[in-house]
Amino acid sequence: MTNVLIVEDEPILAMLAEDAVIELGFNVVGIEASRDEVPPFGRIEVAFVDCNLLDGPTGPDIGRELATAGVTVVFMTANPEILGDGVPKALGVISKPLLPLELTTVIQFAVDSRNGMKAVAPSRFRTFV
Repeated sequence: MTNVLIVEDEPILAMLAEDAVIELGFNVVGIEASRDEVPPFGRIEVAFVDCNLLDGPTGPDIGRELATAGVTVVFMTANPEILGDGVPKALGVISKPLLPLELTTVIQFAVDSRNGMKAVAPSRFRTFV
């Protein structure tokens, strides 16, 4: 079972993401809204990270650290330009707002990519790697 971390400060989107992860059969290891809440990286395999969190624009740094630790990172943000040309080792970014089906597709794409399976990125997804 794939362990997924959700780093999102918008409660409704965080709950939608949690529901989609569980519905797909994966495990949510946490829902965090700021840098201080992110758990140790050891159990995390895939992370969905917003750029602007309760403590400011800390998402890119969180995502960079997670990706460097071997976590498959997808940024979900209304401000993709913050990421410039991308974050090394992160999978990519998708712009908010997200429709529920699109969210489910992004989650499955990230897990499939993590597991080395052939995966097709959703149409609005910008791949970094």
